[in-house]
Amino acid sequence: MSKDDHTDDEPRNGDSLSKLLQRLQLPYIRAHYHELAQTAAEQGWGHLDYLQRLIEGEVARREDKSLAQRVRRARFPMLKTLDQFQWSWPKKINRPQIQNLFRLNFIEQKANVIFLGGVGLGKTHLSIALGQAACARGHSVLFTTAIDIIHTLSAATGAGDLKRAMQRYLKPSLLLIDEVGYLPIDKLGADLLFQIISTRYERGAIVLSTNRAYKKWPEIFNNDSTLTSAILDRLLHRCETAVIEGKSYRAKDRVEEP
Repeated sequence: MSKDDHTDDEPRNGDSLSKLLQRLQLPYIRAHYHELAQTAAEQGWGHLDYLQRLIEGEVARREDKSLAQRVRRARFPMLKTLDQFQWSWPKKINRPQIQNLFRLNFIEQKANVIFLGGVGLGKTHLSIALGQAACARGHSVLFTTAIDIIHTLSAATGAGDLKRAMQRYLKPSLLLIDEVGYLPIDKLGADLLFQIISTRYERGAIVLSTNRAYKKWPEIFNNDSTLTSAILDRLLHRCETAVIEGKSYRAKDRVEEP
């Protein structure tokens, strides 16, 4: 093969490589291999250095895509981070305790976290931030409210599809249950919520937020002390409670009516 023939073949070989990379689903390498080859030649990279740069880019792209998928599947109502939390607002909050939770050891231990405090103190913010941190660490997460769980499972019960519907709340490594205690729950709803908590017990982590002290939980669950005790028994066996006290942050700028 002459030098000229080799030169004429290069575009065809380049096109062939691009198609092969497309078939292998390596879009980062496909988009950057030529550009990085030029950089490698200019900076004197070895073959392994060049290959490593391409692979690192492909891995980063896949990790970013996987993270985006986990965040989307988590169904967060908004995105929040711990850095955005207003530590100066609550009258009482154990900052070291909260920060330690973000090490996410409780997920590996299949334990629970409960944020307990009045409205507008950042319980939902911290729950979402924990969920996002878990997504970034590779965990599957789902954010929901207690009432949404009950409505979904009640409808599934009527349709004879309860077992399949429950899997939505049982499969994630971390289940975030918001607003426990904000609305009363009837007997069917309490039974359904108990099934989720009981089945996840020591199998998957739960982060739960509530505005009610534990001694008032029977009021949430249709004044059924027996069922309430069973729910608390499973939730609190391996659990860390983070108490937050103070006035609502959302009401801080509200002008009181005369």
